[in-house]
Order: sequence, then C-alpha cells, then structure tokens
Amino acid sequence: MRPTNLLFILSDEHNRDMLGCYGHPMVQTPNLDRLAENGVRFDAAYTNCPICVPARASLATGQYVHQIRYWDNAFPYEGRVPGWGHRLIDEGHRVESIGKLHYRADEDKDGFGKHIIPLNVVGGIGDPLGSIRENPRQRTGTREGVTGAGPGESTYLQYDRDIAEQSCQWLRYVAENPEEKPWVLFSSFVCPHPPFIAPQELYDLYPLDQIPLPQQNRRPDWPNHPSLDALRQTMQYDGEFTEEQVRNVTAAYYGACTHLDQQIGRVLEVLEETGLAENTRIIYTSDHGESMGRRGLWGKFTLYEESAAVPFIMSGPDVPQGEVSKDGVSLVDCYQTILDCVGVEPNADESELPGASLWPIANGEAQNRPVFSEYHAVGSTTGWFMLRDGKYKYIHYVDNPPQLFDLEADPQELVNLAENLDFAETLKELDAKLREICDPEAADKLAKEDQHALIESMGGRDAVFKRGTFVNSPVPGEAPAFTAQSS
Repeated sequence: MRPTNLLFILSDEHNRDMLGCYGHPMVQTPNLDRLAENGVRFDAAYTNCPICVPARASLATGQYVHQIRYWDNAFPYEGRVPGWGHRLIDEGHRVESIGKLHYRADEDKDGFGKHIIPLNVVGGIGDPLGSIRENPRQRTGTREGVTGAGPGESTYLQYDRDIAEQSCQWLRYVAENPEEKPWVLFSSFVCPHPPFIAPQELYDLYPLDQIPLPQQNRRPDWPNHPSLDALRQTMQYDGEFTEEQVRNVTAAYYGACTHLDQQIGRVLEVLEETGLAENTRIIYTSDHGESMGRRGLWGKFTLYEESAAVPFIMSGPDVPQGEVSKDGVSLVDCYQTILDCVGVEPNADESELPGASLWPIANGEAQNRPVFSEYHAVGSTTGWFMLRDGKYKYIHYVDNPPQLFDLEADPQELVNLAENLDFAETLKELDAKLREICDPEAADKLAKEDQHALIESMGGRDAVFKRGTFVNSPVPGEAPAFTAQSS
C-alpha cells in the first residue's frame, strides 16, 4: 500500500446505529453514507472505554486503559505515554489537530505539532467527581439533559461549524503548500454529544410520531443488574421519562447527527475540490456511543452495543469500495493503522502493542481477533470488562454477575445467556480469553488506588463535592458552569 496523507475525522458520542449506512431508516447522514459507499464500513468496531478521556488516550497511544492508567475524565492525556503523533513528528511528518481533544492542556507535548481551536478538560483537571466510586452521590443536572432537549442553537453546534471551517482552511493551505511527507490532520468534532439540541430545520426532519421508542425503556423491562442499577441511581436515571420526552430528545439527537454529517460534508467537499482526495485516505469514527434511552439509560458508560460500539469507516486510495467488514476492531488499532497509512514502519516496541493495522482487514484479510473494552469511571462502583469474540459478547463485572450475549441471534442484547447453564462452558472459555488480555480484579484495584490518590491530592471527598461538576465541557472561550454536589 503506497503512503498517503490521512484525514482522521472523529466525532463524539455517535451511536453506531444512527447513520443511514448502518441501516437506520430515518437518520439522514448522506455524506457519511457516501464515504461508506466509496470505502469499507466496519460493523464490529468498539471503543476501548465508553467515556471520553480514556477512549481518546487509548486511541492516541494504541494501548488499553489499564495499561496506561488514564482511568476516567479526571486523568487527561498529557503525552506521558507516547502515541502515534509523537512517532510521526519524530519522523518528520506534519501532524495537527482541529477541534476537541479532551486532553490536559494546550502546552503539553501530546503528539500534535499544532492545536487549532482545541477543547481540553476543564482547568487541566477535568471531572474528579467521577473518581469517587465508593458510595458515590447522585449527580445533579444530568436529568435535565433529557428534559431540556429540543430544537435551538448551542455552543456545540457552532463549535462544529468552526471546526469544519478551520479544517477547510487547513486543507486549502496544504493543497497550495505541499508537504514533502504525508501529513495527518485530526479533525475532531463535538457533536452529537449532549446538549441534545438540534437546529430547528434539522429537528423538524424527524416527526415525533414517527420516532420509535428504544428497547427496554420502561422500568419493568430494565435489566435487573446491580451495576446498572447503581449507574442509573448515580446519573439520575432511576425514574422513567415520558414517551413524549423520549421522542423529543431522540429527534434532537437525530438532528445533531445530521448537523455533524453536514459539517463533515463541507470538509470532504474541499478535499475533493483541492485535488487532495487523490492522495488522502480518510478514517471516520467516534470515541464512544450513546445509550439513547435503551434500558432506561442515557449517555455512554455501559458496555452494551449502543454505548461501546462505534461507527468506523475507511476510504480513499487503495481502499476497496462498498465493502463491509465483520471483523472485530477497536480504537487501539488506530496506532498501527495511521503509521501504515503514511508509510512508517512500526519499531520493536510498537510491534508489541495490542492493536493491528486495519488496512489489510479492509482489503479482506480476516484476523478473527477478540475485541476488548473496559470501564472504571463515573457511575461504576466496580470495574467492568468486555470481550467480543465472534458472535459472543462477554461482560465481566468484578464482584457482580456476568453477562453473555449472542449478537447474531440477539443483536439487541435482551437475553443474558450467562444465566443459562447450557452456556457455562462458553462463559468459561470467554473468561479465560479475557484474562489473557487483562486481570480484571488487579485492574479494578489499581484504578481505585489511583482514583483514591487523586481525590486525596485534591483535599478529599468533601473538597471535590464542594468544587462540584459541570454537565458538558465548555467550548473554547466559554466558562464552565459548575454545580456544587451534596456530600
């Protein structure tokens, strides 16, 4: 495969099912659909942690969260563990970012030679409230994210327009001022992350009476599991929302997905206009999904498909067109994939990373690898670990009952086969494979030790509760709106 430039497009909280190319009957994403038509769509792609900061650290470093210890949104990436960006800069490539990073600070050597309108964690600290996992308190303000949804304008919508504009300007510049070596542009959008607000004309595309209700959204249908019960209680989702509220927030989310698609379309149009498309490959993915009311949950956080699975599309020179891969892949694969795209051979240390280049998989070379994800953040009182192996998904909760799903027979994950003695051997085999990747109990212990140390360094639980938290990270130039939490 000849080296080319790479346009890496990342979104935030894009549910894999909410694209036309992934089969959604209503959501309009024509630009991403066209990208999939001209490339390869991955149907079994996952985040390595369903929350922003750890997911982005895994993407940057090509390592799992328990290896690099960026556990939650108060452990922002700062370049301590070198990533693909550092390697490419060392090799003389231009590597720059536009938009949301959710790293620690602009001045960090984080693998980008330049940051354009970056969004990083608040105050270089982020959200330490999520590190309090023993006897956590209910977070205020989260429920209003659903009840306050609807049509309108938000700083996130405008920020994505700015990211698109800056990306277009960047592409026009490099087209007129070519680089000697292939470049990488990391164009990172913030939608459809909450707030669940969509422009009026996009909200109106989705009539409320035509929007289906999510699976298991009524209390009697909620999965009975202590880890999920604790998450609902912490995030204020232990009470039902009305059908009208659910349909309203869904229409807003659909509209935000379409808004995102429009901004990506602007960037792809300039890529074509400038002639850069002839020598530029494209990757589109998201840092994690969005629960969208399934199982009575909103936000990311879980290891169900709606939260842990992500859209993943590859297109451009030497990439097959109109193909679909069923191979399991994840964000840690981006490290080798990016190096491979621009023509950099992995060194001995990089060859030991858990991921692999996805270009051969895109060209039909099946690898049949298990996929791993984990969660140690807000709403979890214990560590959660996922293994996707073929048609099966196994979820291990430390000190809580496991879950096992057959995703071919039960794609909505409604039937927990871990409770069926006929699958005892399958459960045992998958647990053994999981432990080849990670010792769940040791990782859970290490995460809690690091999180406890962080809380103590900030003055203890009471000080963190007094500092409060914010619902969504502010865009550049916007002040965070803190809400004090009850201790």
